[in-house]
Amino acid sequence: MVALDIDGTLLKWVDGAGSTHEEVPAAVHDAVQRVLTAGSYVVLASGRAPHSMTAIADQLGLRDPHVPDGRLWIVASNGSVIVRYPPMEIVHEETFDAAPAVHAVLQRHPDALVAIEERGVGYRVSAPFPEGELGGESIVTRLEDLVSAPVSRVIIRDPQATAEDFVAMAAELGLHGTDYVVGWTAWMDLAPVGVSKASGLRYVAEQLGIGAEDVLAIGDGRNDIEMLTWAGRGVAMGQAVQEVRDAADDVTAQVDEDGAAIELDRWFV
Repeated sequence: MVALDIDGTLLKWVDGAGSTHEEVPAAVHDAVQRVLTAGSYVVLASGRAPHSMTAIADQLGLRDPHVPDGRLWIVASNGSVIVRYPPMEIVHEETFDAAPAVHAVLQRHPDALVAIEERGVGYRVSAPFPEGELGGESIVTRLEDLVSAPVSRVIIRDPQATAEDFVAMAAELGLHGTDYVVGWTAWMDLAPVGVSKASGLRYVAEQLGIGAEDVLAIGDGRNDIEMLTWAGRGVAMGQAVQEVRDAADDVTAQVDEDGAAIELDRWFV
């Protein structure tokens, strides 16, 4: 099984925009097709919500090579949501009470923005996020309503802070009862304890009868660390920060150099 992150791994960054080009490079598409032709599974594993992952699966021409209908497995929302597609079917979801952690973060960053997924539509947000950072429609909602019920994932974003600010804050707070990961900017994903891309992929691998030793995973962000550590071969993209590179077994070229395709072509030619 090949597990692939999307943003910064398959898709290249738009300079200065905090988002990626929504077009899969030809070299990456062709490399993924060679994986499928060899009879291996390809599973997308991303912090994205499910509705913003299916278009990438379609661009890649993903399919399950072992079943007539070709239905895929997708690990969404950093492992909180497991999907079969097409058609979209949520087969597993982990939820938690995010209110205590959200309020703890907002005490330190009172102007931070909060978002939760509105399935199939986009996100409900406390206030609009910077342009291009969230997929789908954004529905402004009172904060208390956002965290009034269990959720699978929460995004907290402070455009006035840095990723380093969020890393330091999270370490100080502890955020008991939840797991967290900080992105390339002051962007924090909150998830149920023990939930990560690795736990989501482990669920899929068990359904397919595959062990971690037979998984190749490629990613570039802090939310990929558990996945890269769990997989039999974990590969960091060339632009990844040092802690991600340290978690990996190897480092490929940067996303602008189609590093994911280079790694896949080592094994599927």
